[in-house]
Amino acid sequence: MKIRSLTGIALTVASLTWFVGCEPSTPAPKNGGAASSDHGHDHKEGDHTHSGHGAGPHDGTMADWGGGKYHVEFTVDHDKKEAAVYLVGSDEKSPSPIKADKILLTIKQPQFQVELTAKPLDGEANGVSSRFVGVHDSLGVVQEFAGTISGEVDGTPYSGEFAEEAHVGHDHK
Repeated sequence: MKIRSLTGIALTVASLTWFVGCEPSTPAPKNGGAASSDHGHDHKEGDHTHSGHGAGPHDGTMADWGGGKYHVEFTVDHDKKEAAVYLVGSDEKSPSPIKADKILLTIKQPQFQVELTAKPLDGEANGVSSRFVGVHDSLGVVQEFAGTISGEVDGTPYSGEFAEEAHVGHDHK
């Protein structure tokens, strides 16, 4: 009986780990409504392989915005105490400029927020940007950051969770 109980607990923990590790990042609900749970990942049966979300085009950490319609890439330069977030399209590579002056970066530990302002890439004009940059003293701490990137595109609020992971060859600056 104990082995059956332990097996059940192990399966429950494994299921919860899979579910939490695959947290959706979708448009934020309006007026208390529920956000969509379709987050645009392709899964293989029997394992937890994603179709993407490796390092982004700027070697940053990727998150979904809007079930895969947009992706946001978090990067940090510890020496400058600066974070940059890049918006890319569903291909997770191509810049996807939006008409916004700012987006919000919320870091979980240590807890702080940074308002990131538009800093358009070369060729982005007419009030659109795919890059947003901000400075905060806590970004100078060399650690793996996790948090939320939120903003608004064409009147629709978006929010995406990200978590940096240590990997071989990663050089914190």
